[in-house]
Amino acid sequence: MEYGVITTSILLVSVLAIALQVFFFSPISPDLLELPPSPPLFTPNNHLQGVTKIGEGILKKPEDVCVDQYGMLYTATRDGWIKRLPANGTWEDWKKIHNKDTLLGLIITRVGDVVVCDTEEGLIKVSQDGEVTALATHMNGGEKIRFADDVIEADDGSLYFSVASTKFGLHNWHLDLLEAKPHGQLLKYDPSTKETTLVLDSLGFANGVTISSDQEFLVVCETWKFRCLKYWLKEEMRGNVDIFIDNLPGGPDNIKLAPDGSFWIALIKLTSSRLNFVHSSKAIKHLLATFPKLFELVKENERSAMVINVGSDGRIIKRLDDPNGEVMSFVTSVLEFNGNLYFGSLYNNFIGKLPVETAS
Repeated sequence: MEYGVITTSILLVSVLAIALQVFFFSPISPDLLELPPSPPLFTPNNHLQGVTKIGEGILKKPEDVCVDQYGMLYTATRDGWIKRLPANGTWEDWKKIHNKDTLLGLIITRVGDVVVCDTEEGLIKVSQDGEVTALATHMNGGEKIRFADDVIEADDGSLYFSVASTKFGLHNWHLDLLEAKPHGQLLKYDPSTKETTLVLDSLGFANGVTISSDQEFLVVCETWKFRCLKYWLKEEMRGNVDIFIDNLPGGPDNIKLAPDGSFWIALIKLTSSRLNFVHSSKAIKHLLATFPKLFELVKENERSAMVINVGSDGRIIKRLDDPNGEVMSFVTSVLEFNGNLYFGSLYNNFIGKLPVETAS
């Protein structure tokens, strides 16, 4: 009898301790999140299982891909390198930035420099001779830029870039999803004044950014809001914001302009019956935030791959999948160049390559 009382007491104390840990030391203050219903069009397919793997074993989780005027591919990898692939050549270890895994989206500017987002250091420029310069580390008010995610250059040389979250970092990005409060930003770096200013605030995990072919508007992705916003750049509508596309079948990651003026968007799987249940309960959110290993049991982003092609009117044209992640998983960017699609990923150690005609 005494043994049973002691056991029960220990169990009650343990439960109480866990409850206190969850509710008083949780790193989040969550809101509930209603996940969008899956659209009826474009059922999953196996197109992404046909990719050719380039740089396999050489590239460590290449999140983004860009190309210069000579047809040379560039990517930033989780070991702090910017690597490149010359046309008809082999991969080169071009520039070592540091030993961290914080490099994400990157572009080639009109003058041939590489600009890359560093989640700890802001915007970094690498000239063709390899000189590294920190472009934007703080906003005008002195606030440090954290979690820079993706960047695009406008015709006037301005750099627009996203800050995924001002509260959480790259290695606990899932907390931003669980909290479901908008901490994202769109910023603008002016190279003539070297000033960084706020363009949009309160975005739901601001991710990919790109500009339309006519330079009339910018599109920024809000990952856990399952939508992309249109920010107008042309004078008569400048500063206005519209929804470009919403109720997407996955959380939009990077977005890139295609040669025909449409857009390629990589989508992360953030919906499932388990995640629906998680987002309906603040208590469960607190539990998963406090014990990160539990989140590993419910996350879906590394179990499939999905990209879509969207017209300039915001309508989906086509969808490409690896529904079970057999070849590619967690695709984060799509670049169309010279008749091929190139896929970056935060899961695979290669870049996928697929002829556009195969994807039609």
